[in-house]
Amino acid sequence: MSLKVPHIVQYQGSKRKLAPQILQYMPVKFERLIEPFAGMAAISIAAAMENRAKAYIVNDLNAPLVSVLQEAVERPDSLVATYREVWSGQFAYGADHTQHYYCIRERFNEGEQTPANMLYLLARCVKGSVRYGANGRFNQSPDKRRHGTSPNILAQNVRAISSVLKGKTSFHAQDYREIFELARVGDVVYMDPPYQGVTNSRDNRYFSGVLFNDFVESLNILNNKGIDYLISYDGACGQKEYGKELPEALGCKKVLLNAGLSSQEILLGRKTTTFEALYISKSLIPLMQNIPEQLLLTEVTV
Repeated sequence: MSLKVPHIVQYQGSKRKLAPQILQYMPVKFERLIEPFAGMAAISIAAAMENRAKAYIVNDLNAPLVSVLQEAVERPDSLVATYREVWSGQFAYGADHTQHYYCIRERFNEGEQTPANMLYLLARCVKGSVRYGANGRFNQSPDKRRHGTSPNILAQNVRAISSVLKGKTSFHAQDYREIFELARVGDVVYMDPPYQGVTNSRDNRYFSGVLFNDFVESLNILNNKGIDYLISYDGACGQKEYGKELPEALGCKKVLLNAGLSSQEILLGRKTTTFEALYISKSLIPLMQNIPEQLLLTEVTV
């Protein structure tokens, strides 16, 4: 039975719920897990909970996001204390507590990009969805229905995360291609790049787009170096498919992971299951032989 994966805060696009399925396609033990598009590092946390890798490289182009992760791992008590101070400030506003959010957002945009401020914005913003305007300023609105993650709950989670990642993890805020250069044989690179709908243009979650052809070229480099990798890339919901498939020449195996019922479809009165694609590099494909048949969903060779 897989361990429950702790998380710092709700984060749109997080692979926390899919982590048990994704980890099935990784070796039981390996040298390093590298996440070039880490977000809130759900896969690194899940792998560390199972003691899969000896070390972890966590990267995201969003530097304030990385600062939250680094503070949670290296100084969990400090993060909880500073977050508690920011979080508690909203109650001075009474029923109009969203004004505190706007105040913190303004401070953040004016340069106070502390881990506690970033974390509070994530905890309070709509759907845990990071959004930046064309001017680079955080512009997501607050969720008016809630106050955000309780510091007491946060404390439990960050301490659990710190206990499995502290001393084993390096943190970066670089272009994914620079992180690829760090990879060596024995590592596993897990990638969850920006949604394909924005990969050919500036992405307001990641500050810059990930061009399809550039990404494929970089994957060819990993293939030539003999680096193992997994990629969450496209998917389907009902009859609707999302994203362009990666080319057959990469030699990957594509499987569809059950991501559960689509919340958007439920709002429309329909129960439709979402499937997210996972691409598995050549040398990891034999691991599929060890996965129970009932857990293997649609397989497509690409």
